[in-house]
Amino acid sequence: MKSIVVNGNLICPSKVVCIGRNYVDHIKELSNEIPEQMVIFVKPNSAIYSEIESTKDGDLHYEGEISFIINAGKISAVGFGLDLTKRALQSTLKKAGLPWERAKGFDKSAVFSEFVHFDCQLEDLSLQLSINNILIQEANFALMINKPQQIIAEVSSFMSLDDGDIIMTGTPKGVGPVLRGDQFIGRIYDGKQLLIEKHWIVI
Repeated sequence: MKSIVVNGNLICPSKVVCIGRNYVDHIKELSNEIPEQMVIFVKPNSAIYSEIESTKDGDLHYEGEISFIINAGKISAVGFGLDLTKRALQSTLKKAGLPWERAKGFDKSAVFSEFVHFDCQLEDLSLQLSINNILIQEANFALMINKPQQIIAEVSSFMSLDDGDIIMTGTPKGVGPVLRGDQFIGRIYDGKQLLIEKHWIVI
């Protein structure tokens, strides 16, 4: 089982629950329609990884996301996550009306920083992703279509959230290809306070 670091301790989430199309500008960026109901998909534990690996065909895209650990049905910790996506394959699957798992749930497709305890105001959370020292993605709670508590309630209506499970809340605009050697810096803020900063170099 793949593990993540939460407050200095290792835990093994049973799954990663992801929310798609949760930021309007990102929906427009990919020429999608605003969904009438929440878009939910799952990455298995085997998708969890600590490094960013490029692909030979160059079709891998990054999507930075505010991510949460769930315990007893509530948010207990926050971290920075990357939902890595095989974009061309996802487009092919969408056109055929097929599920996205081949493009979203593959091994090493869910990359995370460490997670830190969080019991403050969700409304104050924001995200930044810089690549090669250029700010590429930026978003906050207010821009989310579906807020974290709505996400937990909707997911829990049909799926058990086990302690330690991860929720990825969707990505803002600015997605693009993962290239070998690129330097990624993911940051999570609570208001103006920096909670998390994680550096990666794509291998």
